[in-house]
Amino acid sequence: MGVIIGMIVTFGCVLGGYMAMGGKLGVLNQPFELVIIGGAAIGIFLVANPLSVVKDSGKAVMEAVKNAVPTRTEYLQLLGLLHALLKELRTKPRNEVENHIDNSQESPIFQDYPLILKNKDLTNFICDYCRLIIVGNARPHEVEALMEEEISTIRHDKLKSYHGLQGMADGLPALGIVAAVLGVVKAMGAIDQSPEILGGLIGAALVGTFLGIFLAYAIVQPLATKIKIIREKNLRLYFVAKQTLIAYMNGSLPQVALEFGRKTISNYDRPSLDDVENEAMGEAKAA
Repeated sequence: MGVIIGMIVTFGCVLGGYMAMGGKLGVLNQPFELVIIGGAAIGIFLVANPLSVVKDSGKAVMEAVKNAVPTRTEYLQLLGLLHALLKELRTKPRNEVENHIDNSQESPIFQDYPLILKNKDLTNFICDYCRLIIVGNARPHEVEALMEEEISTIRHDKLKSYHGLQGMADGLPALGIVAAVLGVVKAMGAIDQSPEILGGLIGAALVGTFLGIFLAYAIVQPLATKIKIIREKNLRLYFVAKQTLIAYMNGSLPQVALEFGRKTISNYDRPSLDDVENEAMGEAKAA
């Protein structure tokens, strides 16, 4: 919703201010300038990025529009799942815990937390390190270093779409100049025409410069920044899982390890300790 409102405000102020100065919207209607700029930008984006990043960019744009960040409920479900798994690790035989880890989609523990189970990458992350805990030979500091490296790799992959769109935004002003130059070339070919016609052709050329700068700084770059914010907020779920599991490996009780994870959540989103005890731990006990 914020993206849509922001776009409405941006377009309203720019076009409204232009019209208030006496400008005519019809002059800005230059579809071929837009084809040159937009088509070249998309072509460059396709050249610079593999198909997987192109597809992920579309997904990332939808996430930005929907503001798909972790909710309080999602954090509570993650903490509840971790608490339930750590209790199983502490009290149940190895083979029973492995059944939950190896068949997470069918595990009643995971099914109690559908928001986390829906996130397959996060679910796999949790299951992989629970297996290391079950084996029992891994040292906590080695596992922590491995977790940090994996999270860094995930972050790199998740931000490829941001870098791709940022690169497009950086190139759009120059493409606007290209469109403007082509427009001027066209205008010079009609130098013998009346001032009215020649003025219209020059105005159309200048629209290319406007479009390149406007698309770069008012649309693509803010959208790329929003994608980066959304993706990094979603990575916070991995840090919660990491800190909780490492605290458990260092000897903390499940409820204490959970507090290590809760503290890694931003103050704006962090559920209170009472919320965790009442909802996350409560659901785990009920399960």
